[in-house]
Amino acid sequence: MKNNLFRLLLFGLLVFPYSAFSQVMPSPDRKEGEGPYDKLIIRGVTLIDGTGAPPIGPVDIVVEKNKIIEVNVVGYPGVPIKDERRPKAGPNDKVMELDGHYLLPGFIDMHGHIGGSGQGTPAEYVFKLWMSHGITTVRDPSAGNGLDWVLDHKRKSAANTITAPRLLAYTVFGQGATRPITNAEEAKAWVNENARRGGDGVKFFGAKPEVMQAALEENKRIGLRSAMHHAQMDVARWNVLHSARAGLTTMEHWYGLPEALFEDRTIQDYRLDYNYQNEQHRFAEAGKLWKQAAPPYSDHWNKVMQELLDLDFTINPTFNIYEANRDLMRARRAEWHEEYTLPSLWRFYKPSRESHGSYWFDWTTEEELQWKENYRIWMTFVNEYKNRGGRVTTGSDSGFIYQLYGFAYIREMELLREAGFHPLEVIRASTMHAAEALGMDKEIGTVEVGKLADFVILEENPLQNLKVLYGTGAIRIGEDNEPVRVGGVKYTVKDGIVYDAKQLLQDVRTIVEQHKAREESRKLKQPGLDW
Repeated sequence: MKNNLFRLLLFGLLVFPYSAFSQVMPSPDRKEGEGPYDKLIIRGVTLIDGTGAPPIGPVDIVVEKNKIIEVNVVGYPGVPIKDERRPKAGPNDKVMELDGHYLLPGFIDMHGHIGGSGQGTPAEYVFKLWMSHGITTVRDPSAGNGLDWVLDHKRKSAANTITAPRLLAYTVFGQGATRPITNAEEAKAWVNENARRGGDGVKFFGAKPEVMQAALEENKRIGLRSAMHHAQMDVARWNVLHSARAGLTTMEHWYGLPEALFEDRTIQDYRLDYNYQNEQHRFAEAGKLWKQAAPPYSDHWNKVMQELLDLDFTINPTFNIYEANRDLMRARRAEWHEEYTLPSLWRFYKPSRESHGSYWFDWTTEEELQWKENYRIWMTFVNEYKNRGGRVTTGSDSGFIYQLYGFAYIREMELLREAGFHPLEVIRASTMHAAEALGMDKEIGTVEVGKLADFVILEENPLQNLKVLYGTGAIRIGEDNEPVRVGGVKYTVKDGIVYDAKQLLQDVRTIVEQHKAREESRKLKQPGLDW
C-alpha cells in the first residue's frame, strides 16, 4: 500500500527529488518512559521467550541499562519463591514486582508505513499506536516521508529522545533519481548511493529484468537487505522466483507467488476491460489469483515451495491489509475506529477513485466470496511453508483499507493463527523470525542474555487469547454477570526504558480528540450516510 505520489513513482510515470515529499508532522523531542536504569529487575513473570519454547515461570529478569544480563527461573507456579533463588537488588536498583504477568520479546512490524499527507497522521500518533501494542521495531518499506526524514527519526529513536520504535528505512527503488532507471549500471549506482546515504535496505515494486537483476545482486553484494511487492505492471516478466534467485530477502503480500505457480497460463486472467488505475479492477481481480495457480500440494506447487525454502527466502504475508476484501463491514466497523482513528485518516479510507486502497466503488458479496477462497488457498501455502521450515514474519501495512496502526498488527497475528500457526509460532513469527529476516537476531527477537531489553508485558496469557494484545483488550464476563475488559499491553520496554502502554493509548485518544475538535462533526460517519 502506498500513497498516490508513490504509485506514480513506482510505475515510472514520475521521478522526483528527495525534497518533493509531503511529510507528516515530525515526532516531538520529548523524554517519556522511565529508565534506562543502572539495574532493572523484573520479578515473577511467566516468560514466552520468542524461540518457540513454551512458557516458563516464575522468572526474574535482570537488565543493566539496555541489555539483558540474567534470565533466572526462580521457583514453581503456586509455590512461594525463596529469596535465596532470586537476584539480589541493591538500594538504587529498580524492581518491578510482576507476579502473574506475561513477558514476551518486543514485537517487530516488518511492514510499517508511518503515513503520508493523504492520511494526515502525525508521527507521534503512529509511533504511540505501535508502541502501545508492544511493537518496538519497525521496518519502513519505502521511506515514504523521504529517506532523510526517516533517518532523522531513526537516529532520535536510537537515542530515545522521541517515543518511537527503532526504525529501519528500506528506500523505494529509484527514490531521488532524476529520471527513470533503465539499465544495469544505473541500477547499481542507485543502490550504492542509497547505502551511502544510510538506507538500511531497498523496497522494490518492479522494473525490467535487467534492472531488477542488477539492483538485487548489487544490493546483496554490499550487504543490504530487500523487500518487494511484485506489482502487476511488471510481474508477468519478473515473479517471486526471479527475485529470490537474484537475492531478494523478503516478499511482501503475495503478489508474484501465484504467478510463479502458474501451470496452464503465463499471465493473470485479467478481465478484458481491466485498467490498473481503476483500483476496483485491480483488487477484485487480485482476489481470483490463487485459483489460477497450481493446486495445493501438486508437483509444481511443491517444486516452487522447495526452491524458495532452499534459497532461505522469507514470506511477509500481511494478511490483515486485504481483510476488508472478504468482509468490508467488519473492517469498517472495528470498535477502535471511534476513539483511535483520526478524522483525516477516516476520510482517506472512504470510497474514492483517488485515495489508494479506497476502491469500494461497488464492492459485492461475490467479490467477498472470491476473496474468502483466495485467503483459504493463500493461507494454505503460507502455513505449509512454515511447516516445512520456511521463515514467515508479521507485518501490518497499516494506514490503508481501514487498518489502523498497532491494532492491525495484532489482527495480523490472529490471521496467522487462522492460517494454522500455533500461538507460539505466531509469537515466533513476530519476534525471532522477523529479527532473523532483518539480520538483527544477535540484538533483538528473543529474551536471552546479551540481547537488548525489548519486552511486551501484560497481565493476561496471549497464547490463550491473542485478543488480549489489542489496546481495547478482550471481553470477558465478570462474577457479577456483567461484561468486563481484560488485557491490553501494560508495559512496553524498549532499550531498557519502561513505557506505560495504556498511557500511550490515552495520548493517542487525546490527539484524536484534538483533531476532532477542529472538525464540523466529531462523529465518524459511515460512507453514504449522514448519521
